[in-house]
Amino acid sequence: MNVETWEDSTVTLMGSSVGEHLGVGPGGQSFRVRWAGATDTGLRRAHNEDSLIMKPPLFAIADGMGGHAHGDLASRAVVEALADLSSLERVEPSDVIEALREATTYISENTDEGDNGTGTTVTGCAFAAHEQEPYFAVFNVGDSRTYALLGERLTRITVDHSVVQELINAGLLAEEEAESHPEANVVTRAVGFGAEPVPDYFLVPIMPNLRLLSCSDGLTKELHDDQIEQIMNENSDPAKAVDALVNAALDSGGRDNVTAIILEVVQAPSIDDIDRTVPRATV
Repeated sequence: MNVETWEDSTVTLMGSSVGEHLGVGPGGQSFRVRWAGATDTGLRRAHNEDSLIMKPPLFAIADGMGGHAHGDLASRAVVEALADLSSLERVEPSDVIEALREATTYISENTDEGDNGTGTTVTGCAFAAHEQEPYFAVFNVGDSRTYALLGERLTRITVDHSVVQELINAGLLAEEEAESHPEANVVTRAVGFGAEPVPDYFLVPIMPNLRLLSCSDGLTKELHDDQIEQIMNENSDPAKAVDALVNAALDSGGRDNVTAIILEVVQAPSIDDIDRTVPRATV
């Protein structure tokens, strides 16, 4: 395990907080990515329960469940299990599920029965393949999110597993009312609690000028999507962008741990069919 000290907290980091990687797709197509990650305990939390992995072929954030004992243990278990996939060139959904099952078992075996359960959310992406071309497989469990920025437009890829998102989907709650809802912090899926992990998956082609942002809800509860879009458009360098996002979340209140990873495609095969830029669900 690599534990790296960030400005005011010690968090579990698997891999490197800044880096670049040259990959090869299943048909021999080369692509190059660079990344950066940043985290902060925030202004109201005693310690940081977020953990990160930035180690090709996988990049992800795990956010230990607030209000539960050992949230940092749960998030660490997830990124350590995902780090076991670092020997692969490409990742299948079954690989992610098996890693999350391993983490669930570890959490159950290393927490007390009387702590009302321990868990974590997780989101991120991995190098994958679709129809012999290089893709990102984006996944999530809980309300940590992954976005795509292509050109100047930010698109939310993942769908929150939360009570308020279900109400929004049912037309019973407006998006702008979600944050003030009494069940705003209640997730409907997590890794841990002795339950089978059920991640969602989305395929996104690895294409020129694409940037993916994975973040904990400490960011999205402080910044609206249009603010995130503006900050990313104003900061083309991934390291500067993640720092700017975290600082903006702190300036907006910093009520929770704030963590962000940006993965940028700096070289990739061109995409002619614009429809292929739309994330597609997979199982």
